Amino acid sequence: MRKSMNRREFLTTVGAGTAALLVARSAWPAGREQPNILVIVADDLGYADLGVQGCRDVPTPNIDSIARNGVRFTNGYVSCPLCSPTRAGLQAGRYQQRFGHEFNPGAAEVASPTFGLPLAEVTIADRLKAAGYATGLVGKWHLGYRPEFHPMKRGYDEFFGFLAGAHTYLNSTARMGDPILRGTTPVDEKEYLTDAFGREAVAFVERHQRAPFFLMVTFNAVHIPPEATSKYLDRFGSIADPLRKILAAQLSALDDATGAILQKLRETGVYDDTLIFFVSDNGGLTARNGSRNEPLSGFKKQVLEGGIRVPFLLQWKSQLPAGRVYDEPVISLDIHPTCLAAAGARTPIPADKPLPYVRGDKAAAPHEYLYWRYGKQFAVRRGRYKLVRIEGREQLFDLQDDLGESTDLAAQKADIADELRAALAKWNAELKPPAW
Repeated sequence: MRKSMNRREFLTTVGAGTAALLVARSAWPAGREQPNILVIVADDLGYADLGVQGCRDVPTPNIDSIARNGVRFTNGYVSCPLCSPTRAGLQAGRYQQRFGHEFNPGAAEVASPTFGLPLAEVTIADRLKAAGYATGLVGKWHLGYRPEFHPMKRGYDEFFGFLAGAHTYLNSTARMGDPILRGTTPVDEKEYLTDAFGREAVAFVERHQRAPFFLMVTFNAVHIPPEATSKYLDRFGSIADPLRKILAAQLSALDDATGAILQKLRETGVYDDTLIFFVSDNGGLTARNGSRNEPLSGFKKQVLEGGIRVPFLLQWKSQLPAGRVYDEPVISLDIHPTCLAAAGARTPIPADKPLPYVRGDKAAAPHEYLYWRYGKQFAVRRGRYKLVRIEGREQLFDLQDDLGESTDLAAQKADIADELRAALAKWNAELKPPAW
């Protein structure tokens, strides 16, 4: 049986330009249950690669439906322009630079022996499992190769996927050092990998429909290698660019798999009361995988907008208004505490972490500042202004009027640049050096 609650808090939005609300209710209707929670993470998906984000050459009706039935964040960010650090922050619910998880590790044979989400970090799965949830991870892990870092040692009851940062789609045995695992056992997966991840996610929902579940589906689509089956390639004969055509096929498979998961939620009767997030782990790697980040500048591995601003969607049909567009900045770190609050988990948000919400009686943004550090690249955003430092060159941009980050205002608005520089220096002084 699911646990009922007397009090629950969750992140909601009430329209473009309004603030996120922390809604607290002292009493819920009789029989009110904990929501199921589904977090879908795409890999290297560009800001402009979804229909709801303006894409016109690749239909994505199933992913788009999450926005139609919920909230689309136009200023949705991740905490790093690279895969593993973003995932570490998402799991831990705080800036991953605070615990040294700043870079990708490389393949297992060359990775630092210390690589992995530190064991001292409590994961979102740990916390939701303690709150009575069945927990599952399907897809890419990228947070440690050694046994102690395995997902099933980090709060997940079930795991189907791979441990590294990338994998072939067409032949699961092609990377013998990084097999597809069911739990800890290698399997010989025959299906196109995105289809297989969709299949496994659907099966998880089917198994756990009568108990509250937390399912994180971390697709490797649309990460390289550029591989797709004829089933998906044949849908895009009109796309002449070979790389974009394969990207379109990979994205179409991702949309189909997302649709299959959503359909299973409907079939099992839990769709309306399932909290759903969809996000990409970083911006598109445009030159290598055919993704698009327009109208943003930059791409994966850069703290320019194209590397860190991503498609970011939220749906909870029984609680949130449909079709809303929310313009205040939010970040992937917000997903962790928002899910805990929705579940009624009694876990405080770390005091040193920007809150993922504002109270309903305050007309303010959820965050005063958002920060990024990736090696020698730094950025900080406050309101409409963003200070960027890449390889020693510092620039100030007004993102409200200059989304493409084309005009440096540092000299014209020196006072704003000084304020952001000081805030960034204070935050940076609190961080740990990279652990590898």
